[in-house]
Amino acid sequence: MATGDTLGVFTPYQNEPPATIYATLDTRNAHPCLDFDGSADEEAVFTSILPRHYGGGGLTVYLHVGFTSATTGSAFWQVGIERMDDGTLDLDADSIAAFQGAAGNPNATNGVMTLVTVTFTAGAQMDSLAVGEMFRLKVRRDADGTAGTDDVTTDAELFGIEIKET
Repeated sequence: MATGDTLGVFTPYQNEPPATIYATLDTRNAHPCLDFDGSADEEAVFTSILPRHYGGGGLTVYLHVGFTSATTGSAFWQVGIERMDDGTLDLDADSIAAFQGAAGNPNATNGVMTLVTVTFTAGAQMDSLAVGEMFRLKVRRDADGTAGTDDVTTDAELFGIEIKET
């Protein structure tokens, strides 16, 4: 199809939390969200299939985030893709491609969401994912700041994810 087409949408209820260091399900004014701690890295995992209308370009992942109480600072987010190709992937071990990351700044008005954009070029950055293949998307908040500056000490809240073709 075309650049900019939506290829997938995930909500907090679709999270398949890892065995450890997982974001916790919560609500804010009855809106479901995943809480990512302000002092330790936490993750969420989502599974889908790359739609047949994908045209072969890169991907852009949009994270719709809020913060429990922060109105300043920077939170660093990482996203990785695992291609679950038939006949090759061993499901007994993770094989997430290298994380891509971006910072998100809390809105000056608490309760207003921020959009964090993480981009992937076609190929290795997206684990060579192809049309019709299953994949997992792993989202991590790098709260300890090892990959990028994260100086927001409160929880970050993930309300939704959209994947578009770049």
